[in-house]
Amino acid sequence: MSGDDDALASPGLPGEEAAEQPAGSDATAEPLVETDADARGEAVSGRPGELPADLPPLPAALEAVLLVTDEPVPAVTLAQVVERPTGEVEEVLLALARDYEASGRGFELRQVAGGWRLYTRADCAPYVERFVLDGQQARLTQAALETLAVIAYRQPVTRQRVSAVRGVNVDGVVRTLVARGLVTEAGPDAETGATRYRTTSYLLERLGLQSLDELPSLAPLLPELDDVTSDSSSM
Repeated sequence: MSGDDDALASPGLPGEEAAEQPAGSDATAEPLVETDADARGEAVSGRPGELPADLPPLPAALEAVLLVTDEPVPAVTLAQVVERPTGEVEEVLLALARDYEASGRGFELRQVAGGWRLYTRADCAPYVERFVLDGQQARLTQAALETLAVIAYRQPVTRQRVSAVRGVNVDGVVRTLVARGLVTEAGPDAETGATRYRTTSYLLERLGLQSLDELPSLAPLLPELDDVTSDSSSM
């Protein structure tokens, strides 16, 4: 290359220095600094979804994820996100829950519906309700609560059987419960072909329960559906 040609070159343009490789070198550029991830044999880049090289502490990472979720997250899912063993993640979650309780925070970390989620403390409920509801009533009606109770204790159950227990038509109430995410369809009934309904994990979350087994033992107080259906047919 002549001196004139060297003068026409534009020094300092991005990428020009990288374009020239020393003799005998590989065409693929190697990172100049070895990161912790490189030492572990992990690939690190700036693409979305990949973890940065300088990771925050595990408790901080878990808190960040839990702050943006709107439903309980299983420990195994959190472990996959932070790329740490599930047992270690569970230990940190328990430690966080104890720390929040001991320090009297306005929120707490609970394990409900098979996962973990942050909740406001019960004694802070009046302030939260005042802020969120602003005078609007968002509670279920008595009819909806009664229908939800029958479904919870007799699920999976059809609307006709729920109506037999309550003595009134529940079609509209069931639609409301489905719209609020408290009840969902559970397939057709084997005998009648009617759609059956069951409660959702969202209901467990709202009640603060791990499973339906933790519901109060009220089922024996309800009449047997077959007896109610027989009584209704004889009227």
